Amino acid sequence: MKLMLIGVLLFSLKAFAQSIIKVDGSSTVFPITEAVSEEFMKEKKNSVRITVGISGTGGGFKKFCRGETDVQNASRPIMKEEMKRCAEAGIKYYEIPVAYDAMTIAVSPQNNWVKDITVDDLKKMWEPSAQGKITRWNQVRNNWPDAPLKLFGAGSDSGTFDYFTEAIVGKAKSSRGDYTASEDDNTLVLGISQDKNALGYVPYAYYEKNKTRLKALAINGGAKAPKRGSILPSAKSVEDGTYFPLSRPIFIYISAKSTEKLEIKDFVKFYLKNGPKLIKEVDYVPLPARAYAQAEKNFNSQKIGTVFKGEPQVGIKIDKLLKMEAAH
Repeated sequence: MKLMLIGVLLFSLKAFAQSIIKVDGSSTVFPITEAVSEEFMKEKKNSVRITVGISGTGGGFKKFCRGETDVQNASRPIMKEEMKRCAEAGIKYYEIPVAYDAMTIAVSPQNNWVKDITVDDLKKMWEPSAQGKITRWNQVRNNWPDAPLKLFGAGSDSGTFDYFTEAIVGKAKSSRGDYTASEDDNTLVLGISQDKNALGYVPYAYYEKNKTRLKALAINGGAKAPKRGSILPSAKSVEDGTYFPLSRPIFIYISAKSTEKLEIKDFVKFYLKNGPKLIKEVDYVPLPARAYAQAEKNFNSQKIGTVFKGEPQVGIKIDKLLKMEAAH
């Protein structure tokens, strides 16, 4: 009995001594932060525990700006309303771009009539006025079949939803509502893969993991695209800026107050040092080495805030992002 009590006491003391880092937000960034967190906890011999939730970028910022989390995964930059909310709560933060995503338009492999799609096609499908009206494939292009069009996409708390609607419809959060929505990208993968009449959008990493279950469509970005024609998502088309307009940077935000704890500082530095290798392993596109060096420099110099001024950014190339970060 005494030995049992001693064991329980030791376990309780160990749990009490263990530091906890709370992360939430984007399901897009989740695979990266999860991979980094696992390696960091191993290095710290489990003296630090990291919890990584998925409530979407918007849902995560609500928690972050209430001071409930230390780190925020974000698939888009912080918006003005969120900046205001954080300021009112006295939450200051570091903004760190960690990778690039090629948001992927996907259909089932059973779909044998579409290989590429234009931004105009997508707008016709997804704009608010399409609700209840554009319900069949041949209403988008008349050479497509007279079959039901079943759409799958991110939920309204998702940064992916914000970015997609800004890039395709022209206004963030402007979308038809009659589609299957989820902040969990695995749910979207399942829905798209099981229906030959389905079309949806998912982060690139979720497509890469499910290549046998999904078919990616090449995107024609129209007159604003840097290269004519239809471009498939890939590391190369992201790096050279030709996958337009669905190529985007993804981020982590760190609470400045949380960095008063040594384990948070260590985690951020570990993320910047080990992230590039792990980012490749989870099928996103790492930034150039100088980007992580610049991010660490900004972090060490305590350069808080965002370089994006709360404005949506569509189709921003890696070189431009690096210039913005260097000027921070």
